Amino acid sequence: MPQRPARPQHLQPTPSIDSDHPAVQAFAWQHAQGQDERERAVALYLAVRDGFRYDPYRIDLSPSGMRASTVLAQGHGWCVPKAVLLTAACRAAGIPARLGFADVRNHLSTERMRQTMQTDLFIWHGYTDLWLGGRWVKATPAFNIELCERFGLLPLEFDGRTDSLYHPYDRAGQRHMEYVHQRGTFDDLPLDAMVQDFARVYGPGLSDSAALQGANFQDDVRQETGA
Repeated sequence: MPQRPARPQHLQPTPSIDSDHPAVQAFAWQHAQGQDERERAVALYLAVRDGFRYDPYRIDLSPSGMRASTVLAQGHGWCVPKAVLLTAACRAAGIPARLGFADVRNHLSTERMRQTMQTDLFIWHGYTDLWLGGRWVKATPAFNIELCERFGLLPLEFDGRTDSLYHPYDRAGQRHMEYVHQRGTFDDLPLDAMVQDFARVYGPGLSDSAALQGANFQDDVRQETGA
């Protein structure tokens, strides 16, 4: 089935995808290196994947907490803000981009996170959809390479030609990720719907959980992996 081509809004800033923010534009200018659009998209993907620590303990579902420029200022983020940053950086570099979401099981996690959530279902898992070579290509920049190595996961590569989604198995051949529901793609961050669904599935919400207040994700990862 032919894909619907990119539209003007896939290059425009939004309150969350603030590609017009000076810091986002500077980041795109610095990292969007390459001979063509595909190479520049791959360079931006790697800059977001490895330059910003994945941290699901510090979830801020406020409009300001979900902005691309906020991720730049903080140096960390969970899957959705990192996807927002990649989308914004690509738009700033002239590469049409939008957000995609899915519900997944067997996500990279820690014991503290599993106890807090009381489920292995992660809803609204975010990725970026890029218009490259006349088609939409998925890119998932969530897990930085150091985290993948510590958990024994294959780091997600992105070549700008094929979809970059989570591998169903880890390095040891154990099941790691299962996509259970595709929510589709969005031109802007559907924050209101996310907040409502988080409250319904996770109770008061991860951002309000006392179990995560003051906890350190990196320390828990070291304990989880015996490092």
